[in-house]
Amino acid sequence: MKPQISIIMPVINEAAQLADKLQALQALRTRCELLLVDGGSSDASPAIAKPLVDLVLPCQRGRARQMNLGAEHAQAEVLLFLHADTRLPERDVELIMSAVARGAAWGRFDVQFDSPQAIFKLIACLMNARSRLTGIATGDQAIFITRQAFRAVGGFPQIALMEDIAISAALKKIGKPCCLKAKVVTSARRWQQHGILRTILLMWCLRLRYFFGVHPDELAARYYRRQ
Repeated sequence: MKPQISIIMPVINEAAQLADKLQALQALRTRCELLLVDGGSSDASPAIAKPLVDLVLPCQRGRARQMNLGAEHAQAEVLLFLHADTRLPERDVELIMSAVARGAAWGRFDVQFDSPQAIFKLIACLMNARSRLTGIATGDQAIFITRQAFRAVGGFPQIALMEDIAISAALKKIGKPCCLKAKVVTSARRWQQHGILRTILLMWCLRLRYFFGVHPDELAARYYRRQ
């Protein structure tokens, strides 16, 4: 039976949390296909994933490259790109399939963080509001795209950073995103490790420079240097 949704998860060195994250998706496997695309992990990520997914795909590092490879092997007509540190909401399949049935070519969920700190509630609120205002989705919001729309825009651009913003801009030419109010829960660990204010300033700086035409490779070099 053909799956309703292909869930594509790009990972690299996620062994510490991967089993728990994949266990949370097992109930979906009667309706969804689960593909994990490993970008050259030096830990046990592929071995951990193998019994918990339908397919483990080795790939060169690069989130855009990994997600495009997953899409090439996907069987469903709806593709859901899920970060390893993001947890889907209840009724996720129903919500996505209902949106597609209403004519949505693509969309995303609202987001919240797994931290009770008030600052993270504010950050999530601003992220969701900005996404609704601009029609731009981020990878943390679990972007879903019909196969037809994905092919129409040529998949994710092969860039080192900002691939979610770039594909959103392309998809907006096809149609507005369906902004689902149900919330995915994403990890606050990056913000906590590197400092909340520092991370906010860095991300806004990178997006502003991208808007003004700075090449994503240059942005990626700065981003990963600061991590």
